[in-house]
Amino acid sequence: MRIVVKVGTSTLTHKNTGKSNIARIAKLVSVLADLHNMGHDVVLVSSGAIGIGSTKLGLKEKPETIKGQQAAAAIGQVELMFLYDKLFSEYGIVVSQLLFTSDVIHHRESRQHMLDTFNQLIEYGAIPIVNENDSVSIEELVNGDNDGLSALVATLIKADMLIMLTDTDGLYDSNPNENKNAKLISWVEEITPEIEAVAGSAGKSGTGGFVTKIEAAKHATSGGVPVIIMNGEKPTRLYKAIEGKEIGTYFEARKK
Repeated sequence: MRIVVKVGTSTLTHKNTGKSNIARIAKLVSVLADLHNMGHDVVLVSSGAIGIGSTKLGLKEKPETIKGQQAAAAIGQVELMFLYDKLFSEYGIVVSQLLFTSDVIHHRESRQHMLDTFNQLIEYGAIPIVNENDSVSIEELVNGDNDGLSALVATLIKADMLIMLTDTDGLYDSNPNENKNAKLISWVEEITPEIEAVAGSAGKSGTGGFVTKIEAAKHATSGGVPVIIMNGEKPTRLYKAIEGKEIGTYFEARKK
């Protein structure tokens, strides 16, 4: 399988300090390395640069200004890739960094060049690690936490599955933080206005919240890529997702 895994800031950092959750990142890397060794093509779309950069600068919270966030991203991206490179190298796996903006995908020639790069890296046996180029672009800073980018990547490379790791178990019929009787929606055949309305009231996680995740799922599924939104607290649950077992919320791909 060709799998795109998107991991959000809330999964990569400790909630109380904003610092890197090294144990969880290490476990995520071990699972992705194992999936790679099984023969799967793995692409990682990773957020976290702004949060990690802010912590490294000694800031108590993320900068409020766009230029402050861009500067923090420039610093945090170095730290983030250092961690990934160090951890993946323990399993003998080479990683690569791809930073780009969504306009690259929308331009025919540059999109083809990007696809060629992805395919060549995968052919070489490397794991591409993707992030929005937050130091020069503000789209994801304002509108999401790489949710939309992960959908664009998944459809570009014709992935078999997009798995989005977040800090909730999936999409609930109401906000589980406010309603203890909220029920997990395990299967979504079609993203209807009703589902979009539920996402709008289901709470916010990371930068994007569930609205941007549903928008990303809508894009990916319309491009033929099924999507799973699941809790990233225990990365070993990725095995269940790959094996087709019920976990999180599964969004069925539209048949072409």
